[in-house]
Amino acid sequence: MKRAAAVLLAAARVLLVVLAIGGVARAEEIKMVGVITKIDISGPDAKVATATLKDTKSEKTVDITVKDDLTLDKFKDHRIVEGDEIRCKYEVKDGKNVSNYFRKTAGC
Repeated sequence: MKRAAAVLLAAARVLLVVLAIGGVARAEEIKMVGVITKIDISGPDAKVATATLKDTKSEKTVDITVKDDLTLDKFKDHRIVEGDEIRCKYEVKDGKNVSNYFRKTAGC
């Protein structure tokens, strides 16, 4: 009887751990395709830029914060400019839409 209770208690503990780990809050990744309406770079040494995209499906504008060096270089070199169609994945962090993926739909 004690053995069955110990096994049941161990199984309950394992279940609680699995649920606790699985329930960890993760930011949801949002995907969109849109046209760039505005790009703000705060100087030549900038490590952050903000691109405003107009969603092709909903026609809403979304401000995306871009931090990766490759995309920032494309902004500075004018390989990505206003009017380009962009495929983007982003997460909401601290109230900002921070990009994880930011590429032209036709390729760069």
